[in-house]
Amino acid sequence: MPDIPLELLATHANAYASANGIQVERRKKDDPASAYYECAPMSLLPNAYPKEAFAQAQSVATAFNELVDRVSRDSEFLEKTLGGGVAEHDPFTAKILSLYKEVYGNKDSVAHTADRLGIQRSDYMLHASGEGEPYRLKQVELNTIAASFAGLACNVANLHQYLTTRFQPEIEEYLLTNQKVVTSSTESAPGVPENPALSRIPAAMKMAFDRYCQKFSDGDSSNKIVLFVVQEGETNTVDQRMLEFRLFSDFGVPVVRMSLTKASTEIVVGDDGSLKLGDREIAVVYYRAGYAPTDYPDGDDGIEWKARLTLENSRAAKCPSLGYHLAGTKKVQQELARPGVLERFFPKEEEKEMVENMRSAFAGLYSLGDDAVPEDIDAVQAALGGKDGQYVLKPQREGGGYNFYGAQLKEKLNENTSKGSDGSLKLGENLAEYILMQRLFPPQQRAVLLRSGKVEGSGDSVSELGCYGTVVVDPMGEVVHNEYAGFLLRTKFSNVDEGGVASGFATLSSPYLC
Repeated sequence: MPDIPLELLATHANAYASANGIQVERRKKDDPASAYYECAPMSLLPNAYPKEAFAQAQSVATAFNELVDRVSRDSEFLEKTLGGGVAEHDPFTAKILSLYKEVYGNKDSVAHTADRLGIQRSDYMLHASGEGEPYRLKQVELNTIAASFAGLACNVANLHQYLTTRFQPEIEEYLLTNQKVVTSSTESAPGVPENPALSRIPAAMKMAFDRYCQKFSDGDSSNKIVLFVVQEGETNTVDQRMLEFRLFSDFGVPVVRMSLTKASTEIVVGDDGSLKLGDREIAVVYYRAGYAPTDYPDGDDGIEWKARLTLENSRAAKCPSLGYHLAGTKKVQQELARPGVLERFFPKEEEKEMVENMRSAFAGLYSLGDDAVPEDIDAVQAALGGKDGQYVLKPQREGGGYNFYGAQLKEKLNENTSKGSDGSLKLGENLAEYILMQRLFPPQQRAVLLRSGKVEGSGDSVSELGCYGTVVVDPMGEVVHNEYAGFLLRTKFSNVDEGGVASGFATLSSPYLC
């Protein structure tokens, strides 16, 4: 691998990061009430990425946005998909589903008058079906709640634009070597694209905000706010604050940050369905928390769940609504990949191309519940028969760190399967909350990763591309806004299985299109 002026580049990267807020909040161990800031985990240079695959991810973003909305309104599908083995063995998903039915099963609920705001991120890996085959885009997951890092990702893209321009002669050979790993194209590389996430996501919030004010107060926004629901002790505050500050600087819309715990005592629903925080009215609820059981420390019938129900049972636009939250579960993702299921939501002839574009991005996904078909059983048998390295076992969780790989995956399957009297494989009930997914093997390219402002190391790395999409849909299901809204690239060393940045596995990067 060609040499690069590592110390010089790292110095510039750290200085740029500090000057432009590419930072995360940390708490002092001896004084948790005191905070300090350090450089966010990031890749020193961008990672080569085929421009065709990037364009595909952009183009399919609006289709996935609309899919989430249509799934969220199909209570029969959600109940059938999540109400059996998943709900029995995953209390968290069961609770979300129960609240969904309580709110939207009541035809008189004021929640039926609310717009839905979606800020989604569909994550992809490049995957080749065989040696010598071209890399194609395959979906890892679709995040419908707390899709993070849009703010930091924009500034990391700007950093990489700066470094690749400022030090172009010094790093040209390095970049070219990585490009040859992902593409055979000899065309001139466009480089790091502009990332519009920090303008488009606040713009979608503003649209939902304006529609609320127009519908419920004749356009008067004087006492209206956007609520950011956040975790106690949150460390990714800079990323969140970037959206908050941009929302105010661009549109004059104020934000209040609050945990579900505090919301339980400070927010009430008025007789007209309005959400009130003192003398202020909440027009939009944006969740950066609420996606994990740890966000509900008071237990199954505790104050955090009551707060979630209060927020949902209002006329404010929710991001996400309970339906959008459920539409992002792994089990729903697996069910949507079954033959013919997408057509349930896109039945029209003119929607065929949209369906095919989404389906082409699906990886192999297999059920482990009572709805498992022979194809699913065959995948489990393959994983038990020595091909465990070709699969990932995934629960219905967000945030990183919950998946099973390799020997651990095989052990988990062995513990929860048995042989029937006829020799057939029987799946244990405890597997119902999981799905089995084809493991993707993206191209490995050289990277230098920084953590806490210091060079963590260099070596072979793999990357995962996230494409943001924003959508605003009215109560009757009419889409009033739908667009691609920016990107995130996360890079990790190739010997690391998990991929979350906040959970300490990956770093922020950018695609160098080629």
